[in-house]
Amino acid sequence: MRDLPRPPAAIGRATALAGPGATVRRTLALAGGTHASTYLVQTANPEREFILRQFPPGDDAACREARVLAALEGLGGLAPQLLAGHPDGPPPDGPWILISRLPGIADITPSDPSAFARQLGKTLARIHATARHHLAGLPSVFDPPEGCPAALSGPAASIVAARWKALASAQTVLTHYDFWSGNTLWQDGTITGVVDWTGGAYGPRSFDLGWCRLDLYLLYGEGIADAFLEPYRAASTAASPDPLLCDLWAAARSHQIVESWVPNYRDLGRADLTARVLRKRHTTWTQHLMKRWTATAT
Repeated sequence: MRDLPRPPAAIGRATALAGPGATVRRTLALAGGTHASTYLVQTANPEREFILRQFPPGDDAACREARVLAALEGLGGLAPQLLAGHPDGPPPDGPWILISRLPGIADITPSDPSAFARQLGKTLARIHATARHHLAGLPSVFDPPEGCPAALSGPAASIVAARWKALASAQTVLTHYDFWSGNTLWQDGTITGVVDWTGGAYGPRSFDLGWCRLDLYLLYGEGIADAFLEPYRAASTAASPDPLLCDLWAAARSHQIVESWVPNYRDLGRADLTARVLRKRHTTWTQHLMKRWTATAT
């Protein structure tokens, strides 16, 4: 982390939230993520901590994240609280939101990947069990342009497109939209929160399930991806969708963009996951899934 000056309006709002005598001690850039610039804002007199997320000018992601966080109301401590924001901010400051700081840090290099995956599974089941009134006003994962068959690509696309009706008609739950290990926080080996709710929406369980399993496969292989699934099923109150179709959907959604994830992994300690390595692993995973699908169809 390093000291950086931030938008005066956001800094002033953080100071006001801390108290009438507060001053900003420092702002620190946080690693991880490429869409928004994220900072820890620390005040003195009294000592408080806030998270500032700043988005590119004209980006509507700040509006979307503010709407989702307001609807979630902290999700029982699992998500940040929305404290303030200027989601339509013009240059030079641009759009920004100020949110509560959850304990822990992002960590995708655990000492026990199996335990890591199991906790991710339990946490996702908890998200999917969110009361339906929190979904009011949220978008659907099927909203265009990304949530339609035309957005699918790669070898698995035709399989997923042929079963689109089944995916779209499944029971809807709160979905994070980008539920991968780097969007979770950890402290002493325990998951403490889930961040980056920009894409929060309602949709089928399969949307998040396949996405997290793909991430775990890229990080640690199939065994760890499988370790995630059983705790999810055990903690869920509803029947789980076909994991193979979930995986194929995630593969088809990510086929054209997997190389763009290099900075996300690198900034969190996995510099070994280069563009070439990510493409190779994605291809191997997709081919493996398609072989399994062919075997079950015969």
